[in-house]
Amino acid sequence: LTGKEALTHFPSLGPSTNAAQGKVHVKQCDLLKLSRKQKRLCRREPGLAETLRDAIRLGIMECQYQFRSERWNCSLEGRTSLLKRGFKETAFLYAVSSAALTHSLARACSAGRMERCTCDDSPDLENRKAWQWGVCGDNLKYSTKFLKKFLGQKRIGKDLRAKVDIHNTNVGIKAVKNGLKTTCKCHGVSGSCAVRTCWKQLSPFHEIGRLLKLRYDDAVKVFSTTNDAVGHSELAGPQRHSHSSKHSASPRSTDLVYVEDSPSFCRPSKYSLGTAGRTCSREGNCDSMCCGRGYNTQSRLVTFSCHCQVQWCCYVECQQCMQEEVVYSCKQ
Repeated sequence: LTGKEALTHFPSLGPSTNAAQGKVHVKQCDLLKLSRKQKRLCRREPGLAETLRDAIRLGIMECQYQFRSERWNCSLEGRTSLLKRGFKETAFLYAVSSAALTHSLARACSAGRMERCTCDDSPDLENRKAWQWGVCGDNLKYSTKFLKKFLGQKRIGKDLRAKVDIHNTNVGIKAVKNGLKTTCKCHGVSGSCAVRTCWKQLSPFHEIGRLLKLRYDDAVKVFSTTNDAVGHSELAGPQRHSHSSKHSASPRSTDLVYVEDSPSFCRPSKYSLGTAGRTCSREGNCDSMCCGRGYNTQSRLVTFSCHCQVQWCCYVECQQCMQEEVVYSCKQ
């Protein structure tokens, strides 16, 4: 989440008594790989450590789901080395991490898991009426404000890599913002709209992950250029043709950007375990995933539930069926 460490699983501390909650919270903050400033912020925000862990888990699971059919499958192996480089995959990691943290913080506020924030309090919505009906909007306003402070983005990096990392982090935050919707519900006799309550609700994280994967597929390779008008360097992408001249264009705020071409991820390296042994689809991605090495074919019997029927009153009764399944896996 800091961009300096790999995303890893953290041990759970288990349930705690109310008397020891403060100490447990501090200990949870100390277990996370955070900078000194971030640890201070974490200790001041009861509930933040657990939310950070939830965000890490959410980001990892979504990344692995989106890349399940790719040569690089977002495995934890090689993550540290990958984050030190400027590949497209690095760009996605920064974006999905910041998106997961933004999403988790906003949801934690509305779920009552954070002490310093609560439901969304947008002035254009009748939130107090919504609260009366047991509805609580996701607090994206608090989430994004806190995240800027937590990541220390007021200091804009001077070198190209720092600018790229900050840009991709902001792409993740924007992806969550774009998925914020206003949801309304009517209350009244026979469905009449005597009382109408509205609240802010985030899109499911799968939708955000899918959007970021599309951004990854269209990622822009950038370099650093000096803007004479403002006197400092900016990110620039491929040249665009105009009637007068060719000039470099700045990437859009929604573009994922990278600075160096990715390795093939075909063979084991410090960035991944390679694709040997990975399962694939013969009609889909075997040729690409197996990098021309070919694939093995294996038949196996799988058991599944079938002919299910609902029995009165409250359970489902199924039979067990078997079927042959063909599995394809990449050769060494």
